[in-house]
Amino acid sequence: MSDQPMQPVPPTVAGGAVGAGGAGAPVPAESAEQYVLTLSCPDKRGIVHAVASFLMMTGCNIVDSQQFGDRDTGLFFMRVHFTAEENVTLDALRAGFTAVGASFQMDWQIHDADSRMRVIVMVSKFGHCLNDLLFRASIGALPVDIVAVVSNHRDFEELSASYGVPFHHIPVTRETKPEAEARLVELVRDLDVELVVLARYMQVLSNDLCKELEGRAINIHHSFLPSFKGAKPYHQAHARGVKLIGATAHYVTADLDEGPIIEQEVERVDHAVTPEQLVAVGRDVECQALSRAVKWHSEHRVLRNGSRTVVFA
Repeated sequence: MSDQPMQPVPPTVAGGAVGAGGAGAPVPAESAEQYVLTLSCPDKRGIVHAVASFLMMTGCNIVDSQQFGDRDTGLFFMRVHFTAEENVTLDALRAGFTAVGASFQMDWQIHDADSRMRVIVMVSKFGHCLNDLLFRASIGALPVDIVAVVSNHRDFEELSASYGVPFHHIPVTRETKPEAEARLVELVRDLDVELVVLARYMQVLSNDLCKELEGRAINIHHSFLPSFKGAKPYHQAHARGVKLIGATAHYVTADLDEGPIIEQEVERVDHAVTPEQLVAVGRDVECQALSRAVKWHSEHRVLRNGSRTVVFA
């Protein structure tokens, strides 16, 4: 199993005080730097031991740890929230963990847990998800900074301004789509954006843009697909007597609406519900699924597992 002992871990960064089970007292969480380590690798003995030993030897203390071994793929996934003394920097942690990561063929990252993720929200003419995200971010319910709203229409320019968020109108036609996407990529780079959220943005992204934003773009849509495609899906669902209204938040890929799923939400309805009421229910479940997906991604709780995800919620 992955948490069984192994040989001593490779040399790590020097100069850290003992923590995480060592002789020295752990640094109080409120006065320590907060970090999150995420990793995936082939499952083998000693992974947890190696990670814990590294953190102990570098003056860190584990606050929370979650792990999952996927028997289907043979991969191991782990998320560790830990604290470190002031003299243990993020750069030093990353440099020191390189040897541990290499020894287990890890795909790993270490993040500053207190850093708010910089986000662009894209929207067209349905604003419920945009409004929900702006409000949640403004009250601190989402650990993100929404640095821009991008839309192919001007409907929500005033809404964005009311939250003090810059609004960028980028019209899209078949002829101007390459230029519009180039402008979006320019904004992502200039604003140092880490996540793009398609909050009912009703334009299909090109394959090139999907590759550019791989793992950094989340979409939301109703869960009727592929049954009810095209216009008025809730009216189609009503005509078929659907009893469950759902929404799916997923990563954007070149396979339209088929990216790795992060979160889904569902609400039961009955025969008395009108098409308009179905639409209202749909708005609510879309907001809930998308906000949770954005929160979990921004807290580094979502790890890609091929066409699926591991979510340490």
